[in-house]
Amino acid sequence: MLRLLPLVLGAFAIGAETFMVSGVLPQISSDLHVTTAAAGSLVTIFALAYAFGSPLIAVATAGVERKRLLIFAIGAFALANLLAAVAPSFEALAAARALLALTAGSFMPAAVAFAAALFTAEHRGRAIATIYGGMTAATVVGVPAGVYLASLASWRAPFFGVAVLAALAAVGVATLLPSQPGVRAAGFGERIAVARRPAVLQMLTLTTLALIGPFAINTFFGVLAEQALGIGGDKLALVLAFFGIVSFAGSQFGGFAADHWPRERFLLIVFIVLIAAFPLMSLGPMLGGVAGAALLFIGLGFWGLFGWAFPIVQQARLVSLDPAMAPITLSLNISALYIGVAIGASLGAGVIARWSLDALGLVAGASEILALAWLLLTGARKPADEATQCPSAGDAPRFAAGE
Repeated sequence: MLRLLPLVLGAFAIGAETFMVSGVLPQISSDLHVTTAAAGSLVTIFALAYAFGSPLIAVATAGVERKRLLIFAIGAFALANLLAAVAPSFEALAAARALLALTAGSFMPAAVAFAAALFTAEHRGRAIATIYGGMTAATVVGVPAGVYLASLASWRAPFFGVAVLAALAAVGVATLLPSQPGVRAAGFGERIAVARRPAVLQMLTLTTLALIGPFAINTFFGVLAEQALGIGGDKLALVLAFFGIVSFAGSQFGGFAADHWPRERFLLIVFIVLIAAFPLMSLGPMLGGVAGAALLFIGLGFWGLFGWAFPIVQQARLVSLDPAMAPITLSLNISALYIGVAIGASLGAGVIARWSLDALGLVAGASEILALAWLLLTGARKPADEATQCPSAGDAPRFAAGE
């Protein structure tokens, strides 16, 4: 797994930039003179650009040698961070966030598929977890450090720091990773055909539904903590560090579960836990004081441990449908994930505008009920049963990793 280190660092940089925005949202809102709901659109813009831009880029770059693609993507991500750091207006920052999404959307699917191609089937869950471990490690170290740095300087400072990390990742990919040539580009027709297969479509829908609740809260967590509990600056950084530690454990937990436990039954448990945990994120601020803070931390803990296990297990399920089609299904899953993020961020903004910050946890919990209902409705079939709906690995054409 050590050879994955440059990819992990790239994922770390992307995770730090992606998740630190919620922590510095109050500063961005104040400095650029926009409302909290409007500032939250930075998450929606990023998510939509990622969801729809990633497949377009995958088609356009399928013939590019994979190592070269990874270097270009993470290098461009570094440049986009510099543009965000010097953005003179909210509109310029929003444009930089769109560029950040496109470059991150080029790197992450390619990195996951690259890692999956390096290992045998019994170790793919761990390989995927290792890559996403970089993102969750960012929540442990990168995001709290970025929020703390922003409290000392400004919200612009963390973007400069992420640019440096991304540049280092580009150097690491260039010097340490082997070449991995692409084979054949999968066209849009083929992608749509794969997405329309019942087993794949059911999984993609589940991914979208599962991410709505978490990002209704995650987008505005910095505002929630600051306004409801009076937590900001260095204290918010500590809270985010706690969440990051638990989230990192959750991603590794997900890797273990993907390789050793029945995946569909595990996902049922995940949703049940989240349905119970998210309302605590509302009850905590409502109560206030020590009891309220305790409920908030309990909710955060279960969210991190089980919520971050979900994407690892879900992607392992997709790969198990047919490893030969994994580059396409993983790319489709990333788009489905970020559609859920965009819906969740918009839902959170609507909840704040119509009701209050305190209602975010209740709405998030209700969203996870929909995800649980969908998993039960679609039968929670085993991957071996689902695989019969896809071509066999021996009959299917091979596609470039990262599609």
